[in-house]
Amino acid sequence: MDCRVVVEAAVPVYDVETPDEAVRIAISKTGELLNPDLNYVEISMGERSCPHCGDELDPAFVAADESLVALELEMSVFNVERAEHASRIARKEIGQRLENIPLEVLSVEEEASEEDAESGESERADGA
Repeated sequence: MDCRVVVEAAVPVYDVETPDEAVRIAISKTGELLNPDLNYVEISMGERSCPHCGDELDPAFVAADESLVALELEMSVFNVERAEHASRIARKEIGQRLENIPLEVLSVEEEASEEDAESGESERADGA
């Protein structure tokens, strides 16, 4: 089975003034660390919310010109037996390039393979 794994990373950024600037720098920094070996990993802003009231928060927290930015790194993992196996592979691949950056697996979703898509199309054609 093939899986799509989303991993959250807490990326530190220094000498920034605004959350937007921190996010831009964190995405750039992460892209440089992952490329060229993992250029297939999609990088996007993480989603944070207040644990008490549920309000949306910026993906970056800035204090004293330093920031911690929540990023979501998404990649496909192929030919795995279980979702747990896919999450371990993603953490290992990403973690090797992002040393000293905490990672947490947010989700693992099974992707439909080409064979499944083709069999679904032939079933619809036969049933019509």
